[in-house]
Amino acid sequence: MTIRERIEQLESETLSPYAALSENSRGREREEPQCDVRTVYQRDRDRIIHQCKAFRRLAHKTQVFISPRHDHIRTRLSHTLEVSQIARTIAKALRLNESLTEAIALGHDVGHTPFGHAGEEVLEEAYREYDPTAHFLHAEHSVRVVTVVERDGEGLNLCRETVDGIGSHSKGRRDTAEVLQSDRPLTLEATVVSVSDRIAYLNHDLDDCASAGLVAPEAIPQECRDVLGTRYSQRISTMVRDVIEQSENQPVVRLSSRVLRAVDALKEFLYENVYHAPPMLEERRRVRMVIQSLFRLYMTSDEALVAAVGRAPEPVAARARLVCDYIAGMTDRYATDRYVESYLPGGVLV
Repeated sequence: MTIRERIEQLESETLSPYAALSENSRGREREEPQCDVRTVYQRDRDRIIHQCKAFRRLAHKTQVFISPRHDHIRTRLSHTLEVSQIARTIAKALRLNESLTEAIALGHDVGHTPFGHAGEEVLEEAYREYDPTAHFLHAEHSVRVVTVVERDGEGLNLCRETVDGIGSHSKGRRDTAEVLQSDRPLTLEATVVSVSDRIAYLNHDLDDCASAGLVAPEAIPQECRDVLGTRYSQRISTMVRDVIEQSENQPVVRLSSRVLRAVDALKEFLYENVYHAPPMLEERRRVRMVIQSLFRLYMTSDEALVAAVGRAPEPVAARARLVCDYIAGMTDRYATDRYVESYLPGGVLV
């Protein structure tokens, strides 16, 4: 019996009946020989860490603040690691497949744009100018990254459960209960990552904004403070414990009504006081200028696009798809540098 087979046997003996067992995976798009040491989900995790260039670039993509000067502000990579830690804690407590959970968590944001959610919204606007039928959502693009973009168009050939989970995490401003009731990924592990993503970003965005002086502790809704706690660690602990208590030995992942209300109140508070606040709207204006200018440059200049990606497709839709992929993969710093060299005096004015 190989090490992998022993791990698979241990999974079948110890994991919840609702867990996704490695030996029961729906497989990969392209069949591969099994590894003697690692399960299929362990291999997915390792591929994202070691082979996915988009994963590495997350270190230079911002979460909320655009190109922050503060060294301790979260990036997409630190956010991803926080989501992974929270999701693994929940998965272990619920006896779900921790390796699958980790793989989904590590890959869930590899398709995110530069400049946070502002970049995502602006990139879709620019994309639709050239292809009105197109749309851009970072969760869908994360799937495109791992299935099409990486390894020069070959993708990472991840398991179907991992790919499904990566594409299932996006929630936007929807209330948490609606997300849990309407979104039905293939596995509970994917739902755990989706909930963990919300737990992570609500807490670390609030923490970052408090550190930057944008949010005063007393401004946080009283309901949130009473139910979730007043400190960063208290809020995360309350949410994680509630998910575990409400979901243990259940075929669903859920929270109590009391915690749900407080979580959604915190979400709305952040949207009103941070994400849509005047300082962020000004940042959004600057992001729009950079991304729309770059998109226009690569759509109108064959020379610029060939220099960037090596080719310039003729059909407008195909070219817009290529430009969208290229800009989505940029880090904040790289996008800013390309804008400066292309449009400002001293650069190559096109």
